[in-house]
Amino acid sequence: MSIRLATLVALGLGACARTPAPLPEAHYVVGQPYQAGGIWYYPREQFDYDDTGVAAVMPRRTGRTADGEAADAGAMAAAHATLQLPAIAEVTDLDNGFQVIVRVNDRMAIPGRVIALTPRAMALLQADTPTPRVRVEVLQAESLRVAADAHGGAATLALAAAPTTDVQQELLPLPPGAQAGQGHALTAKPALAALPSPASVPLRLPDTATRVAPRPGGLYVEAAALGHLDYARMLRDRLASLGAQVSTSYDAPRELAYRVRIGPLPTVAAADAMLARVIRAGITGARIVAE
Repeated sequence: MSIRLATLVALGLGACARTPAPLPEAHYVVGQPYQAGGIWYYPREQFDYDDTGVAAVMPRRTGRTADGEAADAGAMAAAHATLQLPAIAEVTDLDNGFQVIVRVNDRMAIPGRVIALTPRAMALLQADTPTPRVRVEVLQAESLRVAADAHGGAATLALAAAPTTDVQQELLPLPPGAQAGQGHALTAKPALAALPSPASVPLRLPDTATRVAPRPGGLYVEAAALGHLDYARMLRDRLASLGAQVSTSYDAPRELAYRVRIGPLPTVAAADAMLARVIRAGITGARIVAE
């Protein structure tokens, strides 16, 4: 999930032409529950976070982020409604396969949006829409490292070793407008033990993108993920007029195995409209997912 960070650092430091103003030292933030747009959000530590949905572009602004850093529209940074701050995350555009690694250092709660990216990070995804379907994965080793650093460098967060994997690659076609002669490699990801020391995670991440195989699919409004089929069926019946269905995820934890979803929906606008209807029906925890 995180093998490209060391490579991106090397590429980005070599390619970066500007010298940004130094950022202030970050502090670690989880925070209390808060309300935005009539919806309650509950921040918590999620070093294994892995979710899909629709991304947004952060507005340009000055001042400080939620964890005390300098807000910078040109940085590889992002905002999230509930993740611990700071965190390091990999964001993949599911439709074109481009990936960026961002420092999640701010709060932004937008119904129907899984993450908000700075204009620079969004530009590197090369999406053909300001609201691309994305996958967001927290890079555990790097996020534990920056959390420890923000706590004053206390080495209290142990990283479990895992076996490494062989690296394989496959050349992908160039995106429209790319220069000839530049390949995009699809690379298998070694496990965390193959990474260099996570102590090398920089405060300012390099503005570089990589590419993997696209995963085209649809948008769904997920009303809930439940552990009991009977409860899932009750919620489905409550939302029957909206076309809700129950599906089973065999990869999810048992308490999240039964998903009540509506879709697939043809566009982000249609998904937003359906999400609003589900929220008006009293399901304020509903969200948009991309598969």
